[in-house]
Amino acid sequence: MRKNAYLYDAKIEAVQFADGVVDIRVRTKDLWTLMPGLSVSRSGGENRSRVTVSERNLLGQGVSVRLSYREDVDRHSTSFQYSDRNIGDSWTALFAEVSDSSDGDTLDLRLTRPFYALDSRWSAGGSLFDDSRENAFYDLGNEAAEYSVETAFHTAFFGWSAGLSEGWVRRWSAGVVFDERRFSAVPNGTLPSLIPGERKFVYPFIGFELLQDKFESSANRDQIDRTEDFFFGTRLWASVGIATEGIGADRESIIYRFEASRGFGSIQDRALLLSSSLLGRIDEGNAANTVFSLQARYYDQISDRRLFFMTLEASRGQNLDLDNVLQLGGDTGLRGFPLRYQSGESKLLLSAEQRYFTDWYPLKLARIGGAVFADIGRTWGNNSLGRPTAGWLKDVGFGLRLVPTRSSGRDVIHVDIAFPLDGDASIDDVQFLIESKRSF
Repeated sequence: MRKNAYLYDAKIEAVQFADGVVDIRVRTKDLWTLMPGLSVSRSGGENRSRVTVSERNLLGQGVSVRLSYREDVDRHSTSFQYSDRNIGDSWTALFAEVSDSSDGDTLDLRLTRPFYALDSRWSAGGSLFDDSRENAFYDLGNEAAEYSVETAFHTAFFGWSAGLSEGWVRRWSAGVVFDERRFSAVPNGTLPSLIPGERKFVYPFIGFELLQDKFESSANRDQIDRTEDFFFGTRLWASVGIATEGIGADRESIIYRFEASRGFGSIQDRALLLSSSLLGRIDEGNAANTVFSLQARYYDQISDRRLFFMTLEASRGQNLDLDNVLQLGGDTGLRGFPLRYQSGESKLLLSAEQRYFTDWYPLKLARIGGAVFADIGRTWGNNSLGRPTAGWLKDVGFGLRLVPTRSSGRDVIHVDIAFPLDGDASIDDVQFLIESKRSF
C-alpha cells in the first residue's frame, strides 16, 4: 500500500483472530492528488524545466493521469501518461504513455498481471515500446558527436510459481522478445556523425527467480518521518534467451541476465544492502555488450536525527555497444561536475553523506533535512570517441532536503552546493543543484 503515490503512509494491524479468520485494521493518510505543477531543476551544470497537470487518484480509483511539458539539454517534449494498477478491481495493471518530442516520438504500452504477493501463483503480460530520438556522445561534459536511433522493443511473457513455502518463493517465467535498434545520421546535424551498428534480436527466453521473505521497516533513512520498507533477504534472478536468424534476428546470439541481492545487519542500527548484476550477449561465439555491476549501500544510525550513509557503485564492461558506454558526471552522482563528464568501459563511484533529519515542519507542508557529502569516482578505458579518461574526480558539498507532506508522491527535493576538487579549467568552481529524487 505504501507504494501508492496518493497515500502518505499506511499501517496494517491485526485486531482479532477467530476460526482461522483474521480481522485487520488499516490506517492510511491521504494526500492532495490533483496537482498542477511548475518545476525547475539543475544538475550537472544544465537546467531542466517541466510544467505538469496530474491526478494521482482519479475518481478515488487509484488511477493516475498526467499531462506534462518538459525541456532539458537533450530535447523538449509533450507527453500524456495513464496508469491503472488494478483494472476493474483486478490485479491487472495498465500503463500507457505517448510523447511528442522535438527530435522524435515515443509510445509505451504495458499490460501486466504481476506476482502481486509472495504467495501469488501466476503472472502474465506484454509490452510495446516504440521510440525515435536523437542522442549525442559527450566528452568532458560537451557534445562531441551525434546520431539518430529508432527503437522497437516488444515483449510477451507468462510466469508461474508454487507460492510461498517455508519463507522462500520460487518463480519461473517464459516469453518472447523483439528488440530492434536502427541508427542513422541526424538530419541537418550540427555535430560530426558517429553511428553505432544496427541490432535486431528476436528470441524466446526462460527465467527463474528465488526470493526470500525477509523485510524490515524503519524511518529516517531515505525519507523523512515516513515508513520505509527494506528487503534483507536473498534474491537471485536469471534469464537466458536464444536469438537465431531463422526467427528474424540479424545474428546468432545468446542474451543473458543474472542478478543477486542480499541485506546484512539491521536497518534499525547498521545495515549493508548489496546488489549485483551481470548482463550481456554472446554474438557468434564472442562476448558482446557485457556489463558486470555492483552496488553497496551502507546505513549507520548515529542518533534519532543523524545517519551516516555510504554508497558504492562499480561497473565493468567488455566489448560494449557504441551507444552503451558507461557515463559518470553531475547527472549520475558526481555532483560537482558537468553531466556526462566522463565515459568509458568501466566506472566506479563512491559517495559518503552525513544526513540530518530535523523536526522542523514549516506550516505542516514539508519536512526539512540536510546533508554534508563527498563524492569520488572515475571511468576506465576510452570513450566512444576513442579519447582516454580524465582520471580520478572528487567533490564535496552540502545541501537541504525537503519532503512535501501534502502533495502525492514520495519525491525528495534536493538543494545542493557542490565544490569540484579536480577536472579541467572549464569547470565552474561551484555547482548549484536543484532536483527532485526518489530518496534522500
